[in-house]
Amino acid sequence: MEITGKIISGTHKGSYFMSLEVYKEEFRKKLKFEPFPGTLNLKISPENAGNISNMQDKMGVIKGTGNYGDVKFLPAQLNGIVNGAILFPVKTEHSPEILEFVAKENLRITLKLEDGDEATLKID
Repeated sequence: MEITGKIISGTHKGSYFMSLEVYKEEFRKKLKFEPFPGTLNLKISPENAGNISNMQDKMGVIKGTGNYGDVKFLPAQLNGIVNGAILFPVKTEHSPEILEFVAKENLRITLKLEDGDEATLKID
């Protein structure tokens, strides 16, 4: 499945959570890379959000500990170039139309992305 969305600014909480060792260790094990401490947020259509919601059975899970909740994930590729994953924190403030993508590099710098740019995610 391929979906297109627009880059938007997030709440900046992703950088905090991505820097926690409890998550970093699990991401290294399950995604085979250490993610950049931050996420790239994409706003997608409600229809595509529904399509992704139907993929629950394909999602991996990273277990949180203590006050930190679980994070579901789907491996994905951004713009046909960067491998990473879409994250679905169980505890989130985002609506289903906001996706958080993580990769090993700072995507805004590496791909020169700005708010309002379109990006495509390919999900197997």
